[in-house]
Amino acid sequence: MRTLVLNAGYEPLAVVSFKRALVLVMNDKATIVQADAGHPVRSATGLWERPSVILLTRYVRIPRTRPAPVSRQGVLRRDARRCCYCGLTANTIDHVLPRSRGGRDSWENLVACCLRCNNAKGDQTPAEVGWSMLFTPTVPHGGAWAVRGVEQPLRDWDAYLVPAA
Repeated sequence: MRTLVLNAGYEPLAVVSFKRALVLVMNDKATIVQADAGHPVRSATGLWERPSVILLTRYVRIPRTRPAPVSRQGVLRRDARRCCYCGLTANTIDHVLPRSRGGRDSWENLVACCLRCNNAKGDQTPAEVGWSMLFTPTVPHGGAWAVRGVEQPLRDWDAYLVPAA
């Protein structure tokens, strides 16, 4: 079980284990915003809600000057797992400008792609194949991209990640 930690301004900071989140709550460093009601934590001395989302009581300043690092999961998440060429479900990534022609691993050059389109495109650019891209790849912005662990978000977190993503 994982817990989303929100800064005092409701921006996502991190994903921690529910045990770490419960320690923060018990030490009055955080409050529970949303709990998993079906799975309480029991001990010899008490019963606590299992936190799903917690809010820090004090604001923590985090520098956000660096862009999010490029990763396979990040590209698939940015593109909502949809192929940039046909719109079907994507499970691979593709270099718009192939690596053999100097294409780099950057947010602007990588797109989510289905295996069929990736194999058909091969070592060519979309223009050479006669394809158009459904969207232009860009660098993702927002606090949620800098948070590690939100690659597989829980449904409880949707309301807190959507404004920042």
